[in-house]
Amino acid sequence: MLASYAVILRRSALATAPVAAAMIVLSGIVGGGKGLIGALLGVGLVIIFFGIDALALNWASRRSPQVMMVTAISTYLVKILVLLLLVAKYSGTTAFNGKLFGLTVIVCVIVYTTAQVLVSARLKVEPGVQQPKVPYAEPDRKR
Repeated sequence: MLASYAVILRRSALATAPVAAAMIVLSGIVGGGKGLIGALLGVGLVIIFFGIDALALNWASRRSPQVMMVTAISTYLVKILVLLLLVAKYSGTTAFNGKLFGLTVIVCVIVYTTAQVLVSARLKVEPGVQQPKVPYAEPDRKR
């Protein structure tokens, strides 16, 4: 599981990198210096957020599926709260273009998440890697 997760992360990041670079260039052209700063901050935020996910899920995957699920949900909630606080704090700032910041974050998150789904769906199970056995049907339980 851990090896395939690393492949998924790497391929998703590689798919997102050119889109992030394009957003930075476009934001610089459209919004000037403030647009460039907004896009750079947006890409940085996405990198930090998905980096936190990768580290936390890497740790949790070594424990158990239950710990992994709790970790995934917890990091998601923490990231949403942090994003809410950042948006509230910097909503009226003139230091950078907030619209291009938000657009960059949204585009990068969509591309990264879509790449994760597509890579996960296409990833082949490596030979020799034992997969957990999941029964097709639940055996009869005594009632």
